[in-house]
Amino acid sequence: MKQIILKAKLENRDNFEDQLSRANLDFTPIYWQHDRIYVPRNYRPNQNYPRLIMRTDLHAIDEQPTYSLILRRHIEDSGVDIVEKTPVTDYVSTVNIIMQLGFEQIAEVSRRRQELKLEEEGSIIYLDDIDGRDDEHYVKIEADLRDTDSVAKVKSDLEKTLRAFGESNFVNKPYFEL
Repeated sequence: MKQIILKAKLENRDNFEDQLSRANLDFTPIYWQHDRIYVPRNYRPNQNYPRLIMRTDLHAIDEQPTYSLILRRHIEDSGVDIVEKTPVTDYVSTVNIIMQLGFEQIAEVSRRRQELKLEEEGSIIYLDDIDGRDDEHYVKIEADLRDTDSVAKVKSDLEKTLRAFGESNFVNKPYFEL
């Protein structure tokens, strides 16, 4: 699946949430998400290399976590992300396969996340608090890109959505590079 992803560092999380609330938009309850990021051994940033992400989602302490393997490739010259997500039932075996394929773990990112689906726009807004970054809050908005969509138009629409809620401190790096 092709996606356009835009991220911004929030100046004030409470103000951002208040603006969404005034627009009758509300996030899901907070859940915990943990990513282990793997890259090919010859990985260099900004070179369109794929990343594999082993993701753990825990929505409630009395539920079992869910695991997924995500293939993410950011195509620099177009700004498009290619993303494929597969559910995983055996975490350890999947990590062993990743390592056997020549990938190495370079980072771990844990976050507390909430999400909001904008049905009419076909996008999802995530509100992220990254563990270890106490006073930093981020908003991330993703939209699936159809074959008929213009990358520039979709990106512009996402920027307009965030700017409508007062956010313009855009970040172009993944969380593990911040």
